[in-house]
Amino acid sequence: MWGSSLIGFGQVKIKSPKTGREVDWLKIGFSPRKADLSLYISGNINHQHADALKKLGKNKTGVGCLYIHKLEDIDIKILKGMIEASLKMDFFYK
Repeated sequence: MWGSSLIGFGQVKIKSPKTGREVDWLKIGFSPRKADLSLYISGNINHQHADALKKLGKNKTGVGCLYIHKLEDIDIKILKGMIEASLKMDFFYK
């Protein structure tokens, strides 16, 4: 558990590009929020998963977070590929 509502797997050190501060963070995470399911899969999801996001289905994104309202809205195979790719990454912020 990472905090009170975030389930995380793995651990990496990430460095903030703005402040230079390093923190421990999860490699991949999930949080069932009230409005959406939140998946934390990489540092810059729009950059690192741009092609997959076009095929995924209905979603919203933050820098490192993917928001899905209902699993029926997306292609699970595409999501699985994004998760697997994220787990193989050596870096999380670019």
